[in-house]
Amino acid sequence: MSIIKKQDFIDSVADALQYISYYHPLDFVQALEKAYQKEQSQAAKDAIAQILINSRMSAEGHRPICQDTGIVTCFVKIGMQVQWDSDLTVQEMVDEGVRRAYNNPDNPLRASIVADPAGARKNTKDNAPAVVHIDMVPGDHVEVAIAAKGGGSENKSKMVMLNPSDDIVEWVLKTLPTMGAGWCPPGMLGIGIGGTAEKAAVLAKEALMDPVDIHDLIERGAETTEEKLRLEIFDKANKLGIGAQGLGGLTTVVDIKIKSAPTHAASKPVVMIPNCAATRHVHFHLDGSGPAELTPPKLEDWPEVTWEVGENVRRVNLDTVTRDDIAQWKMGETVLLSGKLLTGRDAAHKRIQDMLNKGEQLPVDFKDRFIYYVGPVDAIGDEAVGPAGPTTSTRMDKFTDMMLEQTGLIGMVGKAERGPATVESIKRHKAVYLMAVGGAAYLVAKAVKKARVLAFEDLGMEAIYEFEVEDMPVTVAVDAEGNNAHVAGPAIWQAKIEELDAQLKA
Repeated sequence: MSIIKKQDFIDSVADALQYISYYHPLDFVQALEKAYQKEQSQAAKDAIAQILINSRMSAEGHRPICQDTGIVTCFVKIGMQVQWDSDLTVQEMVDEGVRRAYNNPDNPLRASIVADPAGARKNTKDNAPAVVHIDMVPGDHVEVAIAAKGGGSENKSKMVMLNPSDDIVEWVLKTLPTMGAGWCPPGMLGIGIGGTAEKAAVLAKEALMDPVDIHDLIERGAETTEEKLRLEIFDKANKLGIGAQGLGGLTTVVDIKIKSAPTHAASKPVVMIPNCAATRHVHFHLDGSGPAELTPPKLEDWPEVTWEVGENVRRVNLDTVTRDDIAQWKMGETVLLSGKLLTGRDAAHKRIQDMLNKGEQLPVDFKDRFIYYVGPVDAIGDEAVGPAGPTTSTRMDKFTDMMLEQTGLIGMVGKAERGPATVESIKRHKAVYLMAVGGAAYLVAKAVKKARVLAFEDLGMEAIYEFEVEDMPVTVAVDAEGNNAHVAGPAIWQAKIEELDAQLKA
């Protein structure tokens, strides 16, 4: 019998969450390196390079890989012979570990959890509570798998109740393109099959905790139904040409993970949950001998990847840029932004909308300005701002026409695609939408030299800031003519992949 002490469990959870905030799993880094080496799409290759560089920087600096430090999901398997020395429940101990990790002064993590989700949506300030799944298993130790899951990828989760004769692969291939780029590919897909609706979802999430091993599977060959599905989906999903950040390319997924359970004879529940380019999880065991020891990876295990802007890069001064200037920008161009850049996301846009509806004067002048959809991590030391990567722009689509029509805004920066109506609004107002790389938050933050809150300070990380940036790299995703990289890129690369396949078969 093992006796697990409360403090050992709490310390282990807190240490694990700090650990995964700045260390990618090495198997994921190695999978990204393979994708980088084989990628032929320059836009996708540049995006993967920035993700890998950011990963190494985060490992060196012990700062978050992504500004969205996630909702904590924790799978706890408790041996039947385990005894607890604790006056707290397992949920309470996990939550206390979360609080300590997210409020760590050496590396504060962004609190993103809101209570009363259907009402006031008030931030809990400490990222608790976590989502905890508990299983009783044979043995005398405790096994913990813990992850920090970003909202952008979690929001793209899909669930379906298929008929028993329906094709799972067909559903995945039909559904994956509808998920857009908000889940920050390249990443992993966790697929849960069977059980009931909620069981399939838990299976899909737990599958994402498994190591990246698709290339080992390809080498040895599939034996089980799940392994055959993994290989088929991996091959066909990458042939969709979605590519890194949805810009078109050879690698959309680096692995497919599947777990299944027996189900009702009339049912085939399937859930698909993506993990983004900021995949963060770790496993540890407790046997009563003390807290878990997590061995830091070696920095030399990261690939030596560099990223240089091309000769055709466009350098832009945000303080002087005009609507006539941006009319010259072309879809797919790399742009380096310098000058004053406003920020704002969901809550700020909603408040702006309410003020405009009431005829109130806005606290910020948006005329001829650019806004960056971001919720940064708090700064430490001499940082101007903590990791500050883009949030999913699609959520701001319902506010975009208002912002362009009523405030004089001319440009937006975020991640992922915009909806058709928003692209049409951008075209109509001769504005532009620029894309920063999701999953490269620490790298992006290095371009921010100063930051100050201009309005809505009570919204915390959702307040309106003014960043002073220097050479912040972005891509023109939608130009003033409405040309859309997230439509053109995948279409071009799907056709190119089909052409490459045909040449190989000839």
